[in-house]
Amino acid sequence: MTAIPVILILSCLFILGSSRLSVAIRVVAVQGLFLGLLPLIRSAGHFSVAILILGLSGIIFKGVLLPWLMQTVVKHTGVQRESAPYVAFGTSILIGVLLLGLSTWMAINMGFPANTSLLMIATAMFLILVGLFLMIGRRLPIMQCLAYLILENGVYALGVSISLEFPLIVELGILLDIFVAVFLMGNLLFHLDRNLQDNGNKQ
Repeated sequence: MTAIPVILILSCLFILGSSRLSVAIRVVAVQGLFLGLLPLIRSAGHFSVAILILGLSGIIFKGVLLPWLMQTVVKHTGVQRESAPYVAFGTSILIGVLLLGLSTWMAINMGFPANTSLLMIATAMFLILVGLFLMIGRRLPIMQCLAYLILENGVYALGVSISLEFPLIVELGILLDIFVAVFLMGNLLFHLDRNLQDNGNKQ
């Protein structure tokens, strides 16, 4: 159980220092796969239909579908890296360390239920804060969309850490996944339509 929070934290720090979009998308896909496994591990083998749906939806949406859509958008737009972020990559890592400290403080002092893992709560808060920071610290729309997905991963992790019985916060996370998918499809269709128009004008 400890390995998943550590992987999620390190993956966020890596994304904060990475300029390559395809690499960042793959890292977020790894986040999604581990988050999908989280409810299955937390249930300690006592699976129910609800827990299986929760885990499989996380793996499918977060680990496969949304990263694939993002990679498709990157491929068709031709943009491979974030070259001029609003906040430099080195500075972003330092801010990430500060956000990790803040999320730990919040997990300890916000009065979560006694049966929850403070490490997992701190990790979920860290994902949310990193997502919010990347939204304002990065310039490219696809990177901001990736930041939104990281934020949503934090919401999902927070909900699963508190309860496995489909609380409102987990349902909100699933809806946010769908929103990201719709946004990515709209972005992709926009660029495809523009490319077709440019090709038609050339002919």
